[in-house]
Parts: sequence; C-alpha cells; structure tokens
Amino acid sequence: MTPKKRATSKSKSAKNQTGGAAKAAKSAKPKSPKTPEAAKSATAIPKARVPQDTARLPAPRTEPALPPAVSPALGADDRARLLLGTHHDPHAVLGAHAVPGGVAFRVFRPYAQAVTVAIGEVRAALHDDGDGFFSGLLPLTDVPVYRLLVTYDGTVHETEDPYRFLPTLGDLDLHLIGEGRHEELWKALGTRVMTHQGVTGTRFSVWAPNARGVRVAGGFDFWDATGYPMRSLGSSGVWELFVPGVGEGELYKFEITRPDGSHTLRADPMARRTEVPPATSSVVEVSHHEWGDAEWLARRGEQAVHEAPFSVYEVHLPSWRPGLTYRQLADQLTAYVRDLGFTHVELMPVAEHPFGGSWGYQVTGFYAPTARLGTPDDFKYLVDRLHQAGIGVLMDWVPAHFPRDDWALAEFDGRPLYEHHDPLRAAHPDWGTLEFDFGRREVRNFLVANAVYWCEEFHIDGLRVDAVASMLYLDYSR
Repeated sequence: MTPKKRATSKSKSAKNQTGGAAKAAKSAKPKSPKTPEAAKSATAIPKARVPQDTARLPAPRTEPALPPAVSPALGADDRARLLLGTHHDPHAVLGAHAVPGGVAFRVFRPYAQAVTVAIGEVRAALHDDGDGFFSGLLPLTDVPVYRLLVTYDGTVHETEDPYRFLPTLGDLDLHLIGEGRHEELWKALGTRVMTHQGVTGTRFSVWAPNARGVRVAGGFDFWDATGYPMRSLGSSGVWELFVPGVGEGELYKFEITRPDGSHTLRADPMARRTEVPPATSSVVEVSHHEWGDAEWLARRGEQAVHEAPFSVYEVHLPSWRPGLTYRQLADQLTAYVRDLGFTHVELMPVAEHPFGGSWGYQVTGFYAPTARLGTPDDFKYLVDRLHQAGIGVLMDWVPAHFPRDDWALAEFDGRPLYEHHDPLRAAHPDWGTLEFDFGRREVRNFLVANAVYWCEEFHIDGLRVDAVASMLYLDYSR
C-alpha cells in the first residue's frame, strides 16, 4: 500500500525543559519558601468541579496535643535518593508506618517551616530533620487516617499526605501492560481524576522502564517536582502516584531521572488533553460530553459498509476556514458537507502536533485532539453533530513515526523506548523523524490501544492509516 503524499514539515524542537533539578543532600534551605499547597489556578486551565483539598488556617491547632517522640530520621541513602529523584519506592519510607513503639510518621515537604500531624482533634508536631524532612514517633497501636498541617512562610495549610495511599493500579492492569495486551491502556496510564480511599484527587501513571526515578511537576507544586516522587510498580516499568486535591484542568509533566542521573521534563505520552501549542504541558482531563448519536451508531452496525453509498470529503480542519473552533465547525462544516451530498468526512490528522504550519502528520500527543481548535469535549461535539446529520467520520491516523522533540517521545526515559534501539532502524530518512519499534510489545500496545481509543471515546467510524509502506519495508527510502 502506498501512503498518500502530503506536505510534511519537521516539528520545531521545543526548548529543552529540565525544571525541578534535584538538590544535593546538603544544600542550603531557600530564603523564600514556596507554598505548593496554595498554588493558584493561574497555572491551570480553569474548569468546573476542580477538587479543592487545601484550606488555609489562621494558626495551627495545639489542643489537645500529642507530644511525639522523635523517631530515627531517614537513613542517608533514602534521603539522598529522595532529594536526587532516584527513589523507586518513596511510599515505603514516607507516610505513616507501624513500628515497634508506635507509628512512625515521615514527611518530605521541601521549603516547609513546620509540619504537624492532625488525627481527628489531636495535633502532633513533627521534628524538623533538615532538607525538608520531618518525622515523629507517636504512641499509637494502628496507623490512623490523618491529615497534615504544613507551615510555609508563617501560613498553615491543611492537606492530605499523598504517601498514605495504596496504589491505584491493580495486578491485572500491570500484567496486561507487561504483556502488551491492555485494550484500554488510556484508562490505566496517564491521568485520571478519581476518589481513592475516600479522597478526591488525580492518579498519575507513566510507563518509563529505564528511568532511575520519576516525579510529577505541575502548577500544583510550582513546577518543582522534588516533593512528589512516584513509586515503581514491580517489574512493569510503570510509575504511579495519587495526588489528593489535584483536579481537572491542572497542567503537569513528568520529571524523569535518566540512567545517567540527568533529568528531563516530559509531556505525558497518554495525555488526553494538552496545552495550546507552542506550549507543551499536558492537562488533566475529565469529559462531560453527553453523546446524542445513538441512532447513527445503531444504524452503522446494521448495514455492511461495502454495501452502502460511500463518498468522502477530505478536510484539514485548521485551514478549511481558518479561525473556527471545533464547535463552530460543527455548524458550518456539517451543513457544507451535507449540502454537497457526501456520506463521510475524512479528517486529516487531529492528534496534537507541535508545528501548526504542517498538515499534522508529525504527532506528539497521540491521545489528544489538537488544542488549537478547542477541548476534547469540543471535538466530540463536532463528531456528534456530523453523526446526527447522517455523516460518517473517518480520521487520518499516523502510527508509523513521531518527531524528535526533546519533551515528547524521543528517548523518553533516557534510552530508546518508543523508537527502535538501532539508530539506523529508528531514523526515517525522508522526514527526519523516528520510527516506532514495532517489535516491542508495549509499543504495539500503545498504538493498537490508540486506534481503539479514537473509535471508542470519540466515536470515529474508521481510520485511514498513513505511511504504511514505511512501516512494512525495512529498505523504505534507504
């Protein structure tokens, strides 16, 4: 099969973002403490129903108080790995754990002046161990449900402790990911707003098997990922963290510690929403769209495609009538195509891509409709309106290659991961892009699940696969 010939353009490499560099274990405390729990919504895309987990208090409550015995501080190795972003299991040392003599509480809050544990009406101040570490041993028989009172610059913030929660992914998810057979991969990886152990927040999860450590950076922590290390879930290569109070519209990226110890700030490969380019952050997404195309879907399943009329209008949405949003296109494009008598539209790539001057064939956000024209729900509205008018929706899908932008998929965790490990096999000679490693089961799963995702979540009726020849022939353009 010969792929369509279309103009393609190399994506512009975004400026390398490596924020949140790890501090050495003996670094000095900053003079102007930040307040992650009080991060304002200016760093996020405003949306409805954002969970609110943080409350400012006029002063810490001291009565009744439970004086803690100072617990042994974290060992030097754990402290160093947490500060450097190379700890595989922060939940094993942070949070609350039953130990001989009571329950040990350990909290890692860089820039905090003080931390107090709140158990119902009881308050217990923790000992400041330096470098943002706080600990205390309380005379309790069981690990309680608790909250933290964290003092920044004289102001107390009440918040949940992310390190008191169990993993949000189960063994079945991890098994299917490891075997490359997870048909709904987007429900296991990426972000998901959820209620976990009675608390509302967002689960962050990412596949990065070569990483020495992964942390979450975003507006909620002022893009300093130091205090939000993720845990590695066994041998799956998946890293996970549930962050209470983070909700829809929040911007984020993953700070990955490469095998050589350096750090790279990466967009989420499974992000279902992105910032408007040229910005490159991922966005926590929750869909609120209510579909109205049940009649179309039922009729589609009753008639064989090859026995029905089939005429296709191909369209590049951003340039068809420049300046229109998905919702505006829903009115104008639907009427235009219906009046011309076409049965289907074929959308040139709508998945997120960095270079707006291209047709969109160099994709960086495989699970996100381009934010240039609106939100994912806005795109669903467009598809819905076309279906209600009796018009099918096809989509160009690009599973052959991806651009080299250093905030996206290229050497995602410090080594070739989505691309082939052999640079001669990975490099596409015509387009300057990288070809997917189709021999790796997790990569095949990423792509197959992506095709299913567009059909299930956006009701796409069919996919036109781009650049098939370059996927089939090893000597393509070589």
